[in-house]
Amino acid sequence: MAARAALCAAGLALSLYALHVERAHARDPRYRAACDLAPAVSCSRVFASRWGRGFGLLEGLVGRDSVLNQPNSVYGAAFYLLQGLLGPVRGRAAAAALALSSALAAAASLYLAAVLLFGLGDFCLVCAATYGLNGLLLRLNLRRWRRLRAPP
Repeated sequence: MAARAALCAAGLALSLYALHVERAHARDPRYRAACDLAPAVSCSRVFASRWGRGFGLLEGLVGRDSVLNQPNSVYGAAFYLLQGLLGPVRGRAAAAALALSSALAAAASLYLAAVLLFGLGDFCLVCAATYGLNGLLLRLNLRRWRRLRAPP
C-alpha cells in the first residue's frame, strides 16, 4: 500500500510539473524548464509537440479545440489519482480496474516512447520517469490481480 501511494504521489507530481512546463512554454516559447538539458534532451519541446496533447491522436478524431484533446499530463494526473484512490479498495472489481488502467497506461507509455525515439528524436526525462512509474504500477497491479484470482 505504501509503495502504491509513493508511486502515485511521484506520478501526480511529475504530471503536474509537465502541465506547468507546457503552460509556461505556451506563454513564453523561450521558457527553459529544468528538464531541458540539451537540444535533444528537452521535455518542453516534447510537451509542445503534437504528441503532447491527446497522445497525438485525439486532435484528428475530435478536433483541436475539443475538451477531450487535453495535454497528456492531464490524463496522467487522472490516472495517478485513480490508482491512488482505488488502491485501498478491496475486491476483484477494484483490482480489475487497477490492472486494466495500468495496462492501458503501459501501452500508452510504449507508444509515446516510440514516438520520442523514432518520431521526435528527443529524450524527455519527465516522460521516461512516468513510463517507469507506469511499469511499476502495472507490476504491482498484476500481482494483486493474480493473488485475488488464485484459489485459496
